[in-house]
Amino acid sequence: MRLSRAERSLLVDWWFTVDRALLAAVLVIVGAGLLLSLAASPSIAIKRGLPTFYFVERHAAFALASVIILLTISFLSPVRVRRLALVTLIAALMLMVMVLTVGSEVNGARRWVQFAGYSLQPSEFAKPAFVVLSAWLMAEGERRPDMPTMTVAVALYLTCVVLLLLEPDVGQALLVSLVWSALFLLAGRPLSWFFALLAGLLALLLGAYLSLGYVRWRVDRFLNPSVGDTFQSDRALQSFIEGGFFGKGPGEGTIKAVLPDARTDFIYAVIGEEYGVLACLVLLALFVLVVVRVFARHVGRRDGFASLSSAGLALLFVLQAIINMAVNVGLVPAKGMTLPFVSTGGSSMLAIGVTIGMLLALTRQRPDPARVKKPKFLSRPLL
Repeated sequence: MRLSRAERSLLVDWWFTVDRALLAAVLVIVGAGLLLSLAASPSIAIKRGLPTFYFVERHAAFALASVIILLTISFLSPVRVRRLALVTLIAALMLMVMVLTVGSEVNGARRWVQFAGYSLQPSEFAKPAFVVLSAWLMAEGERRPDMPTMTVAVALYLTCVVLLLLEPDVGQALLVSLVWSALFLLAGRPLSWFFALLAGLLALLLGAYLSLGYVRWRVDRFLNPSVGDTFQSDRALQSFIEGGFFGKGPGEGTIKAVLPDARTDFIYAVIGEEYGVLACLVLLALFVLVVVRVFARHVGRRDGFASLSSAGLALLFVLQAIINMAVNVGLVPAKGMTLPFVSTGGSSMLAIGVTIGMLLALTRQRPDPARVKKPKFLSRPLL
């Protein structure tokens, strides 16, 4: 079936306005995640007494759901994306407050709430909604200096970060802080304010180190491996060495049998061992392609809201991937952050679908009303 621009339908309009290169890169990452789940998940399922392909089927189901979500959201207009972000953020913040009292506690943190036997992590859905609304507030601040939009944006940022730190989830708090700081800079705010913001972020990290035992333990263990157990990090790094450039081959790796987080936080190490450093670099290039495409084609060439939102969502997606990869290769302390569309995880997968759906919707090539030329008979005064 071939689509023609002469046709007038929602699907045709979407097809000729969506960034197909961006969509293709995302779908390739989703496909890679499905393939890689076959390498990382079966052995873990067998170890836990589950059917061999339990986690593979689960990953496939959530991947399909996330693709449906991102395609559906990509049809929305920027105004509707903003409304969706508002509703999503209100619901997510309410659930994040609920999590602090009735949420399931895992490893000393309360981040999940149970619904009909399934675990939901509200903070995952809060992130893309927070980025879109923060970008809108900053863009409105440039357009309407008389409105206290920056004050509201700061209050929104502090609310999200405080709730994340109370769970506690320092990794996600750091991620949203980095994206918010980038939006602040891209919005044209004074550099002195930006550096003050970075100083505040460093103070926040220092406070987390001094007040949260698990953060201090992870940092100390990273800086001085002799003070604690570094088996997972050491084994992940060894996987890249053993895999070499081309890897041992699909199914030949051993890390997935010894690491409990091989299908989530350390799946990049599984890729390195079985498919080699070359495959890891290709996957990294796909993530980098997303942010390069967005910044090269869409940032600065559209209205302030769409431009800032696109930049923030792309950074949110790619920075999460880079942090996960950096943990696997031993460049930063362990964060407990998934690799988008590749790691197994229900809430994370669905929330990333929301993120990419909003990104595709905001980067569609719609005509700019301010630049559309009116017919001459409409431009002439009637009297």
